Amino acid sequence: MTDLTHADWQARAAAFRPVTQHQIAGAEHAGGGASFTVVSPRDGKVLAEVARAGAAEVDLAVAAARRAFDDGPWPRLSPTDRGRALVRLADLVEAHREDLALAISLEMGKPVTEAYGIELRAVADTFRWYGETADKLIDEAPQTAHDAVALVTREPVGVVAAVVPWNFPLTMAAWKVAPALAAGCTVVLKPAEQSPLSGLLLGRLAREAGLPPGVFNVVAGEGPEAGRALGLHPDVDVLAFTGSTAVGRHFLRYAADSNLKRVWLELGGKSPNIVFPDAPDLAAAAATAAWGIFFNQGEMCTAPSRLLVHASVADEVVDAIVERGRTLRVGDPLDPATEMGALVTEDHLARVRGHIERASAEGARLRCGGFRVDRAGSYLEPTVFDRVTPGMAIAREEVFGPVLSVMAFETEAEAVRLANSTEYGLAAAVWTSNLATAHRVSRAVRAGTVWVNCYEEGGLNVPFGGVKQSGHGRDKSLHALDKYTDLKTTWIQL
Repeated sequence: MTDLTHADWQARAAAFRPVTQHQIAGAEHAGGGASFTVVSPRDGKVLAEVARAGAAEVDLAVAAARRAFDDGPWPRLSPTDRGRALVRLADLVEAHREDLALAISLEMGKPVTEAYGIELRAVADTFRWYGETADKLIDEAPQTAHDAVALVTREPVGVVAAVVPWNFPLTMAAWKVAPALAAGCTVVLKPAEQSPLSGLLLGRLAREAGLPPGVFNVVAGEGPEAGRALGLHPDVDVLAFTGSTAVGRHFLRYAADSNLKRVWLELGGKSPNIVFPDAPDLAAAAATAAWGIFFNQGEMCTAPSRLLVHASVADEVVDAIVERGRTLRVGDPLDPATEMGALVTEDHLARVRGHIERASAEGARLRCGGFRVDRAGSYLEPTVFDRVTPGMAIAREEVFGPVLSVMAFETEAEAVRLANSTEYGLAAAVWTSNLATAHRVSRAVRAGTVWVNCYEEGGLNVPFGGVKQSGHGRDKSLHALDKYTDLKTTWIQL
């Protein structure tokens, strides 16, 4: 963990000089002169004017990636050499960890200690893991008759477009970029328009790591322009997206209207956190529920935003969460003592407040929070509602903020029914001491990940992704390579 103080981070923020130009074909590119403004939710002040990509800049980036794939060395390097390049990039991420953490904290509002200690650790680990994995993949040689040999090989798909969100701007990028590069693909990354600065700096570090020109390109721009152009581009072979379900639908339409590119989606969530009365430690369950919903300002697709708690222990668990919400320190993301920072934009804060007002109007009971914090910037109090019913919007819609909905249940069957009463299926948790209950409920809940007696645990060697309207395809683990490779059969008659 960095030992920088609040004053140290403030001084670094005052001297902050972000990368504001696209990273295309191994060089910085100003584009056609258009720009957009990045405002820090920390204090509402302008951070930077950033080059804005439209169709022309996307064309340049995709063309550079196409040349690098079709004619360049990257797909033809040995897996060992590709892996070494990714490990060098991981080393550079670690060397520039404070600069990257500052960029993330300023552009999207999370506490800088979390950006440094959690997000940047994950980013470096991801590039290192796939770099070290690149030369350890095995193709197949199915058994045949004695007069033939069959080979099944993994081939890189080509040009990958990665469109990532603002809540974990570099973690989500690394989860897509690292396996795509390890497989031998070339990449065009489009960060969210709210948080482009960390992604542009990552593009500069990739050049320093020695990735050949065109292998990793970064274009900054807005979704309806740059995102749409990538979705429709005929030279993009695969598009990987993390973000809202509504935008995911657009990318599927763009694929249908263009070259039928494969689209891999990791979308929204409304994750159930199920606490049975025989949980091994109710205090730990309550503390983890509070941490999960308030971490990263609740701006997390896997946030345990629906607490399903057995009626016999509901008061004990909810009272502990409410007490934690009331005492949580909300403040300047650059202060190491801050426990919850700012929401990403004023518009997003207004949307979350709209959810809160509607929940109150529909009859949910507000136990704590609900109001913006009286200071410059986009800050919201940690918020807890109980007496929520399944038909309320707060129980069904993704809020993407520090807002918890509590529903009580009486039976295991009711808990499973409530857990599955959502269009989403990204994650879930089960708290119980009964091994049979843990297995039954984990299998019955429709979600890509189920945690038992914990939350947000796991390593790079396990897959991550959703079902239902939370998307399809998997990030992390060897299974992520399935998105960026084709299986080729070669039959040799002897």
